[in-house]
Amino acid sequence: MIVRLLVVLAGASALAGCGPIQSTSYLIDAQVALEAARTAQANKLAPYEWTAANLYLHKAREEVGYSEFEQAVTYAAKASKFANSARDVAMKAVRKDEPNPSGANTVP
Repeated sequence: MIVRLLVVLAGASALAGCGPIQSTSYLIDAQVALEAARTAQANKLAPYEWTAANLYLHKAREEVGYSEFEQAVTYAAKASKFANSARDVAMKAVRKDEPNPSGANTVP
């Protein structure tokens, strides 16, 4: 009986650490995605997505401060989504501005 109780307590304490670890992982992923967007100049070329990503990341960090780890994961995932979208929009804008390598004038 005591052994079973110890196993249950050990399992519960191990799971209690998952919230902070998971939220930290999502925050790091969002920060990396935001830096990739910054490198692609998303702050200039995709301002809507850039701003949304920054605001969601800020909110995710705020929720971690309140120990609301599930909400932090949700906001960090949204930050990653918007950061990736910002990077994609910025990269498409840069490609659109590049000259055609064949030299031919194309009409869209």
